[in-house]
Amino acid sequence: MKIAVGNDHRGVAVKLRLVGLLNELRHEINDLGANSQASVDYPDFAIPVAEAVSSGKADRGILICATGHGMCIAANKVAGVRAANCRDVIDAELSRRHNDANIMCLSADLIGEEQIEKMVRTWLTTDFEGGRHARRTEKITSYEKEHEPLKDEG
Repeated sequence: MKIAVGNDHRGVAVKLRLVGLLNELRHEINDLGANSQASVDYPDFAIPVAEAVSSGKADRGILICATGHGMCIAANKVAGVRAANCRDVIDAELSRRHNDANIMCLSADLIGEEQIEKMVRTWLTTDFEGGRHARRTEKITSYEKEHEPLKDEG
């Protein structure tokens, strides 16, 4: 699977551990995140990851900031993205099973290393159930298509 990974300055250490895990699991990684702890702005990393997922250049994305909230808000501004901020294995599983989440957002400050690894493994191996859940995600996709921003023609 092709996975785009992004993080701000608070998520550097978590990203480094996750890249190791993703390599071990034999995923193709596109690292679009910060590489130092110098302060940066999370939208500068969330949006490129979301665009990679939305365009099909990545199958899924993982975003990391202090709480996961900022990354999730920014990523969900990109059409075709269903980003979920996950705090435990149940969140990770249900975000895939019920919402077909294609981006997982994580907190670098509030979740332990072992928990994050379990969550990522679960999220990567859980399939979308479809059925009534597909009807719901299709409504979101339809809304996005009907409300595409108008391009300024000059």
